[in-house]
Amino acid sequence: MENGHFTRLHLIRLRMTHLVTWAGEQTIALRAPAVFLLLWSCFWNAFIYNLGAANQGPERWVKAIEAFEREDAEDKSLTGGVMFLGSSSIRMWRSLAEDFPRQKVCNRGFGGSTIPDSLHFFDRIVLPRRPNTIVLYAGDNDVAAGHGADQVYGNYLAFVDRVKKSLPKTKLVFIAIKPSLKRWELAPVMKQANRKVRRHAFWHRGVLYADIWTPMLGSNRKPRKELFIEDGLHLSPAGYEIWKDVLAPLLD
Repeated sequence: MENGHFTRLHLIRLRMTHLVTWAGEQTIALRAPAVFLLLWSCFWNAFIYNLGAANQGPERWVKAIEAFEREDAEDKSLTGGVMFLGSSSIRMWRSLAEDFPRQKVCNRGFGGSTIPDSLHFFDRIVLPRRPNTIVLYAGDNDVAAGHGADQVYGNYLAFVDRVKKSLPKTKLVFIAIKPSLKRWELAPVMKQANRKVRRHAFWHRGVLYADIWTPMLGSNRKPRKELFIEDGLHLSPAGYEIWKDVLAPLLD
């Protein structure tokens, strides 16, 4: 989803290059109309690009956020407990209640969200619940969208700061960005971002790092195929079993 935006930008640049070349090849009589057409194309392509950029912002998740708000409004007593927050790997974890029977769990996973998305909607979906623990999985889509390790880490720090200021007694557990078959070529950036988060969590009270990266690799040091569904990105029941085993001792 995120990569489509960058594809559109590439196509726009390619088309503009062709138009500039074409305009330069016209006779003097035709050059004025050619320039007009070039300017019109610049405006139109910029409009399309900005429309695509807007569709890639946090507001694309508004319907999911509104559904969470309706759920919260139905029972305002649902506070505390453990909130699982983040992208589709959280949203698709349908066995949370069974996997963590000793915890009062709440699933707040939405779409292919990023760390900035969770930060953007923090006041709307996190604060009303005032969870005792937040389990965050994000960063996967961030890297796929072109964010470098430093940018992912910076967004992580911004999220930590938001939790500390608004919910100072709440514990934060960051699930490592997972290795996957589909995005294995991005592994170097993901590992670098994970190392930065792990180092930060080691030195800061109330922040924990859940290392799911290591147990998801096989003897060949690559992602284990059985841990994923057909798309090679999202987890199979066996994949969630590993996540459960890593997280359980961190939530007790």
